[in-house]
Amino acid sequence: MRHLILALALMMSAGFAVAGDSGLTELQTGDDSRGWEAVGRLDIDGRGFCTGALIAPDLVLTAAHCLFYSETGARIDHSKIEFLAGWRNGRASAYRWVKRAVTHPDFIYEGELAADRVRNDVALLELHHPINNTSVVPFETDRRPRKGQEIGVVSYARDRSEAPSLQEVCAVTARQQGVLIMSCDVNFGSSGAPVFSFESGQPRVVSVVSAMAEVDGKKVSLGTQLEDPLELLRAELAAGKGVFQAPAPKMAINGERRKTGAKFAKP
Repeated sequence: MRHLILALALMMSAGFAVAGDSGLTELQTGDDSRGWEAVGRLDIDGRGFCTGALIAPDLVLTAAHCLFYSETGARIDHSKIEFLAGWRNGRASAYRWVKRAVTHPDFIYEGELAADRVRNDVALLELHHPINNTSVVPFETDRRPRKGQEIGVVSYARDRSEAPSLQEVCAVTARQQGVLIMSCDVNFGSSGAPVFSFESGQPRVVSVVSAMAEVDGKKVSLGTQLEDPLELLRAELAAGKGVFQAPAPKMAINGERRKTGAKFAKP
């Protein structure tokens, strides 16, 4: 396996492309964004954001690392996360707060940014109320794409936070240990963005954007595996899991209490 050298931070901008890759198309108007309203921005505790996709009226798929404070590694209270379906220029097609959230049980936020972490970097959020809106239609999911298959990504990012952008044609350059290596263009905020296959004639979610990396000196984007983890996450919610538990307070050391607060950086 070629060594994955992960970049200095999650979601650094991508510069690698392959023949046939399209550029980003900003979905600024109602006509542009029609059919993509189920992709939304996840506003996280008022301090940052990720991208998520509705895959059922009350379920949003995103990256697991979006649920952790980057500076402390502490789990974020998901009741402070709001899904803005189809967010575009100050308005959303639907607004929903998160009721429960589960991450892959093998995902570990701390530690080396290696293949094991990327492969399990997936989370499922249950909304307080389902979105029953004819303009916001949940996406279906599909098996992970093969090497060389054309894919697409719809995402928000640091330089395009007020409207999503579509890259309709990028490609899977490799599949290694459950990780998709892709030529798709991503940036801060693209974490959790849905990766689409178009082979069925309609877009189906086949992966979730996790991170940036370098492979043989070229910058690429990385995606999670989806089929088995998604089935597992659905089972976790069905079993009643996903209720937030606040971490225990830090013990005082030498009469002083350790600081637990941290400013959240955009993923």
